[in-house]
Amino acid sequence: MSQAAPRPSLKNPAFWNFGGLFFFYFAIWQLAFTFLSRWLEVEAGMSHGNIGLLNSVMALTAFCLQPVYGFIQDRLGFRKHLFAFVVLVGALMGPFFAFVFTPLVELNQVLGAVVGGLFLSLTLNAGVGIVEAFNERNSRANGFEYGHVRLFGSVAGAIASLIGGFIWASNPNNIWWAGTFSAIVLGVLLLVARTPKPGDSGYDAVAADAGGAETAAGSGRPKVDKQVVLGLLRNRSFLGFMVLMFGAAALYDVFDQQFPNYFAQFVGGRIDPQVLFSRVVFAQILLEALVMIAMPFLINKIGAKRGLQLFALVLVVRVIGSAFFTHTSLLIFWRLLAAVEMPLMLVSVMKYITRMFDVRISATAYMIGFNMSKQVGIVIFSWVFGTAYDLIGFSTSYVIMGGVVLIMTVLSGLLMQDDRRYALEDGAVKASEPARV
Repeated sequence: MSQAAPRPSLKNPAFWNFGGLFFFYFAIWQLAFTFLSRWLEVEAGMSHGNIGLLNSVMALTAFCLQPVYGFIQDRLGFRKHLFAFVVLVGALMGPFFAFVFTPLVELNQVLGAVVGGLFLSLTLNAGVGIVEAFNERNSRANGFEYGHVRLFGSVAGAIASLIGGFIWASNPNNIWWAGTFSAIVLGVLLLVARTPKPGDSGYDAVAADAGGAETAAGSGRPKVDKQVVLGLLRNRSFLGFMVLMFGAAALYDVFDQQFPNYFAQFVGGRIDPQVLFSRVVFAQILLEALVMIAMPFLINKIGAKRGLQLFALVLVVRVIGSAFFTHTSLLIFWRLLAAVEMPLMLVSVMKYITRMFDVRISATAYMIGFNMSKQVGIVIFSWVFGTAYDLIGFSTSYVIMGGVVLIMTVLSGLLMQDDRRYALEDGAVKASEPARV
């Protein structure tokens, strides 16, 4: 069934409604991840090891909940119940940190880290998939580009980092109340959001897409079962890809988790280190958006495997550089390098998966090879390096971290095949190539 021609996105009220959902959700996300580690150290008095434990619990909770969340949302379709739960948890962020988390940490830091990690993951690490899936489905139903509405989230990240710096300067505890405020606005926008009902053209169009997928499944689409997964795990390139995601993509996140605490040690003068750091993050996000525009052209030129290796090598330079060159201006430069890393990783990951493995099971390859491998790495390395920061200091830990990334990059390079032979000049997958496991 064909969908009626939609109004241009900017004239479609639904575009702004769902864009607002992205904006205020990712405002919560950015406020939390920009200021969390510094708040935990300065305001809650937690050790770096227990901060690492909290991040490990967040990742482990997401690892367990994401499949459950995904299954429930697929059953709910356009219904808002699960999204509303994510919003409710976000709205409780201010009261939680003021009246629950702080007393728990004073009682026992490990208990506080476990409870805090569980709570935050419900709306952040595990909840983000619900927000993305709900908005993507409604974007198709309302006839506008998902990528355009997703841009609201990137804008929110930059603005929340900048405004969060001013909030932190007035009272660091207000960061969590700002998250609560954003969640309340998010809840209002979710309440008024019009989702398609059975019989609506948008509802029928998305249902037709799903039906088409089922038809494809009946006419040769590989069923994602145990044999398909085992086939992927026996593929040398896939194993190499998993190793790189475990040892590089995960450590990208782990390195950034407590970098604000390290950065603060070298900021002199009258400016609050966290306020300065929030402005650096603001600049990084804007640069990241510009780099993302050009990145597909570079990856089509050098190949996705080399793109992933370049991502890992930039991470090594950034991590080890931060260990030895610690002037404030240089630490700002190391942080801004992340604006190159993230586009390198995101574009290369998707191109490597679609070129090297059967595109009909690309979602499975992405879930296992990227998402699950990365989450397992975060669970392990967050606690390990958090403890190392307390025992041997940040600088020595960063040298070890850089060494781990380098070793994993070399090992994965020995396993992964070059993807360029499967790509056309414009970067698309060669249609004539046989299906790859």
